[in-house]
Amino acid sequence: MEHGTRACEVRDTRIEVVVGDLVDQPDLDAIVNAANPQLAPGGGVAGAVHRAAGPGLAAECRPLGPIVTGSCVLTGGHDLPNAHVVHCVGPVYDRDEHAAELLTACYRQALALADQADLESIGFPALSTGIYGYPVAEAAEVALTALVEVARAGLRSVRLVRLVLFDEETWRTHVAVLDRLQPSG
Repeated sequence: MEHGTRACEVRDTRIEVVVGDLVDQPDLDAIVNAANPQLAPGGGVAGAVHRAAGPGLAAECRPLGPIVTGSCVLTGGHDLPNAHVVHCVGPVYDRDEHAAELLTACYRQALALADQADLESIGFPALSTGIYGYPVAEAAEVALTALVEVARAGLRSVRLVRLVLFDEETWRTHVAVLDRLQPSG
């Protein structure tokens, strides 16, 4: 299966699954950073977001951290093509108790922050699946279930939610979950 865009409509919100570079999504109002509790530059997604955003992002984040696992904060996008970044601290799979609940909280809270800020679009990576070790199939189930549930409950301003995934295998895993959920408005 060649990757492309797989999408579904839930009420007034479109949920998309794509392969791409999270920091190169100029049509989105915000992207989600897979942050560490200190909100500091690091490796993986956090490193890529901070490198693309420039030093202003780290300066803005410094007084906001640390934040607890499962929570999110909103900042400006700085040198990114996006006006905002939502920083979410996902669970470490083998270490954090109630990892699924914490991961669900990240997706729910990120959408709530975007909605409160009157944003229309937001892009997520596959939170916690890198160095935090969350198995991709389990993370996809948590992510898409949370996104569909929040969209089904109704979002005030968010009309596009995009999962921007690193590779085709991760994309296929997320598409299988999306197809199985078959959300209806």
